[in-house]
Order: sequence, then structure tokens, then C-alpha cells
Amino acid sequence: MFAVRQASRLCREVQQNISRDVLQKDDRSPVTVADFGSQALVCQVLRDTFPDDPIIAEERAEALLKQENVALLNRVVRHIRTIKPEADADLTCSWISHGSADTYADRFWTLDPVDGTKGFLRSEQYAIALALVEDGEIKVAALACPNLPLSISGTGDSGSLFWAIKGQGAYSAPLEGSSKANRITVSATSQADLARFCESVEAGHSSHGEAASVAKLLGITREPIRMDSQAKYALVARGEADIYLRLPTRPGYVERIWDHAAGSLIITEAGGTVTDVDGKALEFNHGAGLAANRGIIATNGQLHDRVLDSIQTVYAQQVSTQPQEQSISASL
Repeated sequence: MFAVRQASRLCREVQQNISRDVLQKDDRSPVTVADFGSQALVCQVLRDTFPDDPIIAEERAEALLKQENVALLNRVVRHIRTIKPEADADLTCSWISHGSADTYADRFWTLDPVDGTKGFLRSEQYAIALALVEDGEIKVAALACPNLPLSISGTGDSGSLFWAIKGQGAYSAPLEGSSKANRITVSATSQADLARFCESVEAGHSSHGEAASVAKLLGITREPIRMDSQAKYALVARGEADIYLRLPTRPGYVERIWDHAAGSLIITEAGGTVTDVDGKALEFNHGAGLAANRGIIATNGQLHDRVLDSIQTVYAQQVSTQPQEQSISASL
């Protein structure tokens, strides 16, 4: 938790001057000084504490070593020095590169240094997500949400910190300070029409249309909570939402483990259930991708089977209408 708290501090500092700190990755998703700086800080702590543990993290230092990004690298170093005065360009890149593992190991960490970068850029929700995986099972998770109040109706800028240890429950506390931790649990909602679901802001991350169809089948009339990052997992874990839907937007898409590992343990330790859209447990033993899974469904547990049934109904309806649609298209 010390590591993600450090990373949160850096991210908040970067956010004050966000317009100059944007780079475009090859896939055109934005990367900020915060992504690189956060990864460097977390990986440095893990390397010093668990030197033999590989880390599967999102960013790569190669992007910073390009000649055109010298100014960006210098800004990353400058921000890290506010926390680690000994940092220079070489140390910074070596810390970032310590997170460059991409294959499965019997014990490894997975890190998303800024999960929900677009939310970060909009000064909305983002998270620093860290999890320890042993023998394919998530054992420890920490999730820092610097812009998430201690309750969804709350105010203030203290942010929230969530963590879980397998078999020992899930907890939350203010991100800053030394306040006592509170154990969190999922909601007791059992009536589907009373449920509230959350989903990604970006339609490219989750099919909003299919989610609306699922909600209609369940009788849900409340508008979904849309936010970036694994903050959605946190809402379900502390009972402020009942369902999180991340429905595939295209065939063959493989989710990345750093986008779900921390949040999934926190929900399950809070009493909820997390599977893919086919009801299969998430498999974290295929390297950086959830290659054996399709989409993500997280619920308070009581609603899980009904959500899965509704999703399969929506998919079946789509299949049944395809031949008719193709026939109409051909006749035109």
C-alpha cells in the first residue's frame, strides 16, 4: 500500500499541469507523465522488497528513450525526484523496465500504473492497481483511487484506498492520512429491478448497447454509473453499485490482466462474484492477457446468475436475427 500511495501522490502532482504531459502510444491511447512515474515508483519498491518477483506492468521505458521524447523523460524524472531525490534518467528507466515481464510465472505482480488514463486526463476517475498472483490465483490486491470520495455521495479530495488479502476480506481507508480501515461488503440487493450497474465511459471499452439490453431484461430503469478505471470494482465492493458490466466490443478481444486483477479480488473478498460473460472464472495464468476469458461480469453475488442468463439471452437474440438481416441486406 505504501507503493500505491506514493504513486498516487505523484499522479496528483502531475494532474495539476496535465495539458503538457500527454504522449500518444502506437495504439493512440494517451500516456502521461503519471503513467511512467507511477510505474517507476511502484516497481522500485517491489524490486527492493521482492527482488526475485517479476512484474507484468503496462508501460515500457522504450517510449521514453526516443529522441523526440527527451523532454517528456525529463518531466518524469523531475516529478519522481519530489519523492525519490536520487532519481535520474537511467534509474527511472530501469525502474520502469523492471515491470516489463509478459509471461506467466508461479509468482508475479501485475500493475496498471494509471488505470483509466482518459479519466485521469479529464480529471475524473482513475486508479493505481496492483496485485500479487501466485499459482494463477490473486493473493493480494491494492487499489488507489485518488479522485473517488469515501462514499459516492461524499465530497472532498482525500481519495480512497482499497485492499484485500485472499481469505481475509476487503478493506478501505482514506488515501491520505492514517485513519482506521473499514471492512467493506457488497450490497444485499436481490431484486434485479432495484439494481444499479456501472460500466466504462468509453463505448470502445464495453458495449453500451448490449448492456442496455441486459438492463432491460432485468427490469433495471436507473441510469448506469459510467466511470473510468477499476473504481467501478470499488463501487460494487462497497455496495454502491450491484453490477459491473464489461461486455466485449469485438470478437477476439483479450482483456489485460492489470485492468482486472486487483479489482476482482477486492470484490470477491467483499462477498461478490466475478466471472467472464460465459460464467467462467478469470484465469491469470496466461501471461499479460486474459486469453481464456471473454468480457467481465462483476456483481454482488446474489444477482450474478440472473445477469449471466440475461447476457446469454441478448447474445442468442443477436444470433437469431442475423440470417434475417443478411437476407434483407442481400435482397437490397
